[in-house]
Amino acid sequence: MGAFYLTEVHIMETTTLVPGAENTTAPAPGEKRRLRGFALASVMIALLLTLLLEALDQTVVGTALPKIIGTLHGFDRYSWVVTAYLLTSTVVTPIAGALSDQFGRKWFLVSGSALFLGASFLSGAAQTMNQLIIFRALQGLGAGIGIALVMTIIGDIFPPAERAKWQGVVASAYGISNLIGPTLGGLLSDHGPLLGNFVTDATRWRWVFYVNLPVGLLALLALLIYLPAHLSERSSQLTGWAAVRRIDFSGALLAAGATVCLLLGLSWGGDQTYAWGSPQVIGTLAGAVALFVAFFINERFAIQPILPLGLLRNQVFAADSALTLTTGMVMVPLFIYLPLFLQGVLNASATSSGLISTPMSVSVVLGAGVATGVMTKLGRYQISTIIGAIVLAFGVFLLSRMSATTTLFEAGSYMVIAGVGLGLLFAVQTVAAQNSVSDTLLGVATSSIRYLQALGSVIGVAVVGTVVNNSLATDLARRIPAGTAERLTPAGLQYATNPQVLVNADYRASIIHTAQQYAVQFATQHLPAGPQRDAVARLVSQQTAALLQQVFDALRMSLTVAIQHGFLVTLVFAALIVLAALFLKDVPQNTLNTQTRTQKQR
Repeated sequence: MGAFYLTEVHIMETTTLVPGAENTTAPAPGEKRRLRGFALASVMIALLLTLLLEALDQTVVGTALPKIIGTLHGFDRYSWVVTAYLLTSTVVTPIAGALSDQFGRKWFLVSGSALFLGASFLSGAAQTMNQLIIFRALQGLGAGIGIALVMTIIGDIFPPAERAKWQGVVASAYGISNLIGPTLGGLLSDHGPLLGNFVTDATRWRWVFYVNLPVGLLALLALLIYLPAHLSERSSQLTGWAAVRRIDFSGALLAAGATVCLLLGLSWGGDQTYAWGSPQVIGTLAGAVALFVAFFINERFAIQPILPLGLLRNQVFAADSALTLTTGMVMVPLFIYLPLFLQGVLNASATSSGLISTPMSVSVVLGAGVATGVMTKLGRYQISTIIGAIVLAFGVFLLSRMSATTTLFEAGSYMVIAGVGLGLLFAVQTVAAQNSVSDTLLGVATSSIRYLQALGSVIGVAVVGTVVNNSLATDLARRIPAGTAERLTPAGLQYATNPQVLVNADYRASIIHTAQQYAVQFATQHLPAGPQRDAVARLVSQQTAALLQQVFDALRMSLTVAIQHGFLVTLVFAALIVLAALFLKDVPQNTLNTQTRTQKQR
C-alpha cells in the first residue's frame, strides 16, 4: 500500500471533488489534481479486478461447455457460446475507445461493467441455449468496453515515464486469466456450491457466471466512488446535442459490420464449418473487405472519426499495430495446438499436459515483469521489443522441430522460451501506443491495439488451423492401410481418424468397441451359433483391434507432421514480429510530454 501513497498521479484539473477527497491533492494554479493514497489504491484494484473478470470469461467457459450442453442441450450451437462473446467484445472495443476520447471514460466504464455483471447473472440463469448465446453476446459488449477502457484509464492516470510499470501489471493480469481460466471453469462446474433447487449438481456450471457478481460489484462500487469523472483530456469540449452530432455513427456501423463479417468468415473457414471456397465464407470475407474500404473512406471525411487516419502515418503507432496483430497471430495457435501435441503425439495425460503448459503461462507473466523493469529503468522500450521478438521466434523455431521422440522436459523448456518472448512483447504494446499519441487520443490508440490483438488471434487460428487440417488429411491418406475404409466403413474410418481418439480414452474405447461389434456381426451373420462362430468372432475382433491400432499409429504420425507444419506457419508470423519490432521507433519515455505527442500527431 505504501507504494500507492508515494506515487503521485496527475489528473485533469477539475473543480469536481471525488469521494475520498482526503486522498487527493488540491491543485495549485496551473497544476493538475493528483490522485493518491487509498483512492489510488482503490481505483487500481478495481480496474485490475474488472479486467481480470472480463478476460477470464474468454477462457473460463470452455471447460464448462460439456456440462452446459448436458443441461441446455443444443449441441449444434455449441461453439456460439464462445463465438458470441468474442464477436461482440471485439466489435465494441474500438468504438468504446473513440467515444471515451470524446465524452470521457468513467461512465462508459461504469456502464460497461454494469452490463457485464447483469449479463453474467442472466447467463447463469439461462434456461435455453439460445438465451445463453444472447446473454453471452451482452456479456461481450460489456467486456469489450471494459477491456478497452481499463488500459486507457491507466494511461490517463500515469504519466508516460510510469505507464510501463502499471501496464506490465495489466499484462500480468491477462497472463493470469489465461493460466487459471480453464482450471477455474472445470472446478466451478464440478464442485461449485449447491443452492437448493436453484443450483443443483447438474447446474453447478452456473457458478462460472455467478462468481463474477460479488467481485465485480465491489470493483464497480470502488469505481463509482473513487474514479474521477473528468479524468481524461477530451478530444472535443462540445456538450449536448452538438456533441452527439459529432459522433461517427456511420463509421461505428461500418466498423462493426466489417468486423463481424471478417470474424465469421475466418471462424467458419478455420473450424471447417464451411469450406473456404463455399459461398458462405467467400461472401462474408468479401463483405468484410467492402465494409472496411467504406469505413476508411468514411473516416477520411468524418468530423470526429472512430479511427483518425493520421494515426496510421505515425511510425510508432503503425509499427506497434503490426506488432500487436502478428503477436495475436502467434499466441493463440500456440495455446491451442501445444496441448494437442502433448496429449496426441507425446501421450501425456490431460493433467500432465496442463502441468507442462503451466510454465508457459507463468513465463508470459515473468517476461512481462522483466520488460516492465527494463522499461522503467531505461525509459525505453525498443530493446525489450526486439529481444522479445527474437526470443519468441527462437522458441517457436524449437517448437516447430518437435517430433514424437521429443521428451516432455524438452517440450516444456521450448514452451517457456516462447512464453518469455510473448511476455516481453505484451508489456510493450500498450505503452508504445499510448506514448505515441496525444492525451486526447489515448482511447482510440489503446482500443485499436486491443482490437488488433483479438483480430490477430482469429486470423492466426484460422490460418494455422487450415494448414493443420489440410496437412493431416493429406498425410493420413498416404499412411492408412489399403482397404481400411471397406473394412471399417467410410463413417467408421472418419470416426477412427478423429484426433480425439489420441487424447480421449473413453472416445477411443467407444470407437474400438463399435467397430468390433460391426465387424463381428458382418462376419458371422450367416454362421450358425456354436464354437465355429465364436472362433470367427474372436479372430475378427482381434483383427479389427489390430487394424484400428494401425490407424491410430498412422494418425499419430500424421498429427505430428500436421502440427509441425502449423508451427512452421506460426514461425513465419514470428518472423514478421521481428520485422515489426525493428520499425518500432524508440521514444524515450522520460522526455515525452503532451506537447511533443500532440506535435507528433499533427
